[in-house]
Amino acid sequence: MRTLTYAMNLSLDGYTTAPGGDLDWSVPSDELFQWWSDRVASTGLSLYGRKLWENMSAHWPTADQRPGATPAEVEFAGRWRDMPKVVFSSRGVPVDWNARLVTGDAVAEITRIKSEDGGRMDIAGPTLAASAMRAGLIDEYVLVTVPVLVGGGTPFFTALDRKIKLRPVETRTFPGGVIMTRYQTER
Repeated sequence: MRTLTYAMNLSLDGYTTAPGGDLDWSVPSDELFQWWSDRVASTGLSLYGRKLWENMSAHWPTADQRPGATPAEVEFAGRWRDMPKVVFSSRGVPVDWNARLVTGDAVAEITRIKSEDGGRMDIAGPTLAASAMRAGLIDEYVLVTVPVLVGGGTPFFTALDRKIKLRPVETRTFPGGVIMTRYQTER
């Protein structure tokens, strides 16, 4: 059975994007960017919601071909293209770069994929993660907290109808006061 991890940058007040979808506050340091790149390289499958897929697929497929691309960006772009991905959207969106589209029941499909053999899965996108969270499918939460208050936007966590107990398993500090905390779901 695969492990499902929800990992994203978030503001200190709990948002993955600021109002209007602004992400300027979450630009990573070189060290944090390398940590994310290494995480992508070790991910067996990444599950994307439509909005985050559209943002990532608009940039990373060709980021390594852009003038001035850093070696880290070149590395990340290749790793991102190679990583198997599933995109969940109720409406059709173009997919490529080792991805497939699912337009049906996301929770049922995530449950099915989770029961298969394979490496760790990451779920990316707070709306998709909210469905998996409410269904009790997330095994680990990785919060990369940026010391900024954005005052609103898209929350990392969703409203729940029951408590989910977590156990802290790792903490790491990055430049700029960014703190990564990893928690496992207690079952």
